[in-house]
Amino acid sequence: MSEQKQRATRIDLIENAVKTHSSPSDLRITDIRTAVVCSNYDYPIIRIDTNQGVYGIGEVRDAGHRENALQFKSILLGQNPCSVDMIFRAIKRFGNWGREGGGVSGIEIALYDLIGKVYGVPCYQLLGGKCRDRVRLYADTPAPDEPTPEGYAQRVRERKALGLTFIKFDIRPKLFEDCPGGTVGQPSKYDYSLTRWGKAPGAGQGAKVTLRGIERAVEVVAAVREAAGWDVSLCTDHFGHGYMTAKEVIQMAEAIEPYKLAWLEDPMPWEDVEGHKRVTDAIKVPTAAGENLYLWQGFREFIEKRAVDILHPDLLTSGGMMETKKIADYGELYGLPTALHCAGSPIGFMANVHCAATIPSFLAVEHHGLDLPFWESLVTGLSPTYMSDGYVTVPDLPGLGVDLNLEAIQANLRKPSGLFEPTDEWNTPKLGFWRPDNTWPE
Repeated sequence: MSEQKQRATRIDLIENAVKTHSSPSDLRITDIRTAVVCSNYDYPIIRIDTNQGVYGIGEVRDAGHRENALQFKSILLGQNPCSVDMIFRAIKRFGNWGREGGGVSGIEIALYDLIGKVYGVPCYQLLGGKCRDRVRLYADTPAPDEPTPEGYAQRVRERKALGLTFIKFDIRPKLFEDCPGGTVGQPSKYDYSLTRWGKAPGAGQGAKVTLRGIERAVEVVAAVREAAGWDVSLCTDHFGHGYMTAKEVIQMAEAIEPYKLAWLEDPMPWEDVEGHKRVTDAIKVPTAAGENLYLWQGFREFIEKRAVDILHPDLLTSGGMMETKKIADYGELYGLPTALHCAGSPIGFMANVHCAATIPSFLAVEHHGLDLPFWESLVTGLSPTYMSDGYVTVPDLPGLGVDLNLEAIQANLRKPSGLFEPTDEWNTPKLGFWRPDNTWPE
């Protein structure tokens, strides 16, 4: 099939979900249903239905829970979805950092998708219009099973072979623990990620990174840079996350400085503003953070103190597309560019693409589904060549520009989740909600 015919087919599939005869003033939300896709991080997909047949799609943040969105069902029933700002203001106070922001954010995305379909315009137009026609990607690259320099280098070669020009790789605690003499002390056996919550920065697993551990990280970064070449932007994740003290992160950053990384991601625990600023002010390698921060207010201190060099919101936590644009625009006033963290399905991914198109200070958006063979099939409307030379073309189709592929979603459900089954048990309030119009849900 020719590219022209493929595009025509995609347009037909999307416009089947569009009701050009709809009457926006009479539009009302009638239902919210979900389907949880089994993935590396499960995707709780949501669908907001209306009395005119048109619906909007979104998703709760990866590894979140469908209940984060369904808890708002009783307040949304009967509302006009076009009143997205009023609805957002009513529900945002019940969200929070990390995955707890996923329900508010996913609903916001679904509402904008729905409005775009009603008026026949792409989501980026509802955010103020696009600054670019193509959005640059950066590829998530999981650490190899054997964390050797050559293992890391091979993973990066595989990413570069896909045509990507911006690649992220993970430096995890296992790298130091598997290196003889890489740590001092005896690490405990629980998952290092648990050490981020409620423990002093640097507590880690009861181990300290040594000079040999830092040298091992340098060997990995050097091997990755050689494999990628100097025409590829590189950045690293899981650099600190509370496993290392601020001084250890600074030592590490100074050691890898010659390899010109685009950023070090989350060098300190996400809530530690002063720790981030201490690291940012001390090193020459840029820092990036923010994937667990919620709403503009959550980013304000980071921005005003310039605690990081690059803002890195996840719009499925930060409040959705419009809120993320506001965060990026505020950061721009302080000279801070924005990259977008994304580990979701094609639905969340396309929301990121639309948002990125509207941000003047945008750098790149993450693609976390490159190793999932079913990822692209979860939606219709995604071109087989959607990713070209490390970029995605911003779609001009209504809403997000993609629609649900029910067959593929059905094949990849996380049991016991059903396929957009009734959610009547959420029709009545579970929280003390008032409606946006100051009436109590019946």
